[in-house]
Amino acid sequence: MVNGVRAPFERITQQNTPTGTGPVSADTEFPISQATSFASQFAAVYLNFEAVRSEERAARLAPYLPDGAEPQFGWDGLGRMAAGAVQPYGSEIIDRENAVVTLAFQSGDRRELLSVPVFHDTVTGRFVVSGRPGILPAPAPAGLPQVAVGERDEAAEAELRTPLADFFKAYAAGDTASLQRYAAAGVTLEGFGGAFTFVNLKDLIVPSGGGTTREATATVVWGVPTAVTPTVPSDSADPGEMGGKLEQAYRLTVVKQGDKWFVKDIRGAKRSVG
Repeated sequence: MVNGVRAPFERITQQNTPTGTGPVSADTEFPISQATSFASQFAAVYLNFEAVRSEERAARLAPYLPDGAEPQFGWDGLGRMAAGAVQPYGSEIIDRENAVVTLAFQSGDRRELLSVPVFHDTVTGRFVVSGRPGILPAPAPAGLPQVAVGERDEAAEAELRTPLADFFKAYAAGDTASLQRYAAAGVTLEGFGGAFTFVNLKDLIVPSGGGTTREATATVVWGVPTAVTPTVPSDSADPGEMGGKLEQAYRLTVVKQGDKWFVKDIRGAKRSVG
């Protein structure tokens, strides 16, 4: 009976306690989500340094370090390093006060891991980096097995190519009225609103199998806008000021209504086949 009364009270108390602050119940497990957030912020500071900004780095590191720790936490003040794209990768809970949080990050052309030991004060709910971090090599990309190409419905591909090219042109422009001409009954589609331009429908795959509802995979080439104002001509040789192209792949569900095909759904494509 006592447990039955206490449990709802504890749940209400925990819900009203600000994250990372206030006393923590003695039977609470290690709060790994909060520790990962703390370690991620620490890593964003720790992994970036250059000699001319050493004092700034030390000041930014201070909120994560224990009393008496070296201000640069192991860096000798020379050289430089730049890292970004810090993301959670894994964690190891040692006990209710200690854990090791592993983060993935990108530095130059390298993808690596950073292991950060974290201590959690169960009385105050606060965190601190409890020891030297360790940089580790990230695993190499997985080998991707080839997937056999199934039988294709060439007749359906030929029939769909023109209406889907027109659809993607309207999808790039994002004009709602024009786009709805290609949408199946009861379906509302939203486009890019001019963020890209349609260049061409490079490839279209429709698996064999009849019916008025079909699944298609389309490879589309979009025109990438430049940083130059369109009304101002530019003869710059800077590649960033030249219009580019970007290939993207999509899965579409198309339905035939009467003698015309309409788009019921569009989403990202699945893995490529070869």
